[in-house]
Amino acid sequence: MRLTLLLLLTAALTTPQERPTVVLDNGAVEATIDLAGGGLVSFHLTGSDLNPFMWEEGGAPAAPRPRGHFLCLDRWGAPSEAERANGMPYHGEASRVMWKVARHDKASVEMSADLPMAGLHVVRRSRLDANGAVLRVTESVTNQRPLGRIYNMVQHPTIGPPFLDESTLVDANARRGFMQSSPLPNPEEPSVYWPQALKDALPVDLRHLTDDPMPNVVSYVIDQDHGWTTAVNPARRLLVGYVWKTADYPWFSAWRHAERGKPVARGLEFGTTGLHQPYPILVKKGFIFGRPLFSHLDAGETATRGYVLFLAQLPENYRGVASLEVSKEGLELTERGPGSPRTLRIAAPDPLND
Repeated sequence: MRLTLLLLLTAALTTPQERPTVVLDNGAVEATIDLAGGGLVSFHLTGSDLNPFMWEEGGAPAAPRPRGHFLCLDRWGAPSEAERANGMPYHGEASRVMWKVARHDKASVEMSADLPMAGLHVVRRSRLDANGAVLRVTESVTNQRPLGRIYNMVQHPTIGPPFLDESTLVDANARRGFMQSSPLPNPEEPSVYWPQALKDALPVDLRHLTDDPMPNVVSYVIDQDHGWTTAVNPARRLLVGYVWKTADYPWFSAWRHAERGKPVARGLEFGTTGLHQPYPILVKKGFIFGRPLFSHLDAGETATRGYVLFLAQLPENYRGVASLEVSKEGLELTERGPGSPRTLRIAAPDPLND
């Protein structure tokens, strides 16, 4: 089960002395990264205070913990009982340790973290484009142990109110999927297709979240060379989105959480696995829909993956995203729905070949 979650407003965030941060600013957008856990805790247009990533897990005020967009490494979900007894946290150590800054200028930062139990070292390079609301991120993970090991790496962008409300629409180019609530050993039976899932054998549209988050985690594969997901708040006329190489992250997972009849959090997650289980179960299962459920990193080996995050202001009554095309000039988003769909163009030269 997911850990107990807590939504905090900006006014409730602790002081910089308690939680050291790094701020990137290119004049068009500002990004704030929390060094206590490494989460991207704010990403907003200049002149606006609307930040999609207003979410964090509860805990001691200064403690490293999952906040905003955080990294799940060396696992996604729970450890085994034996690993838990030895101190391995949920979603791995990356969001539970302090990150160190190696280099920082106005619009870019290089930072790193050591995961002592996992024996992994991760280096993250984040850079805002010179002109525009585009953040490019690459992360390199090195196995520091003398033996190879299996691992997983899942990006966990988490949106919350006020950007997240009953009108917020989530889109993705996900394809075939399964509900994490389905019983093992074959949770992919029955399969579902984005954006639908099943609750009590009836279809549920995962584009929306109102008062019922069940099923709360559904995972899908991606059939294109690149994956993408967007979240749109039509009333606030803001879109936040991600694009990445499917070779890096072949799985997209939609997590939904509501409390007291209101949406509290949505995870727009993409990563190397789609099964939210400890490693003994992943190893036994191996693959779902022909996609692997874990990766391998040999002794001393380094693996690098990346993604692009972007914001866009929207025209009135925007209906969500039907498709996203990647070119050398940037991104082209086509609106969902009948009639004459509108096109959004985001300048981001060679977005997946940074």
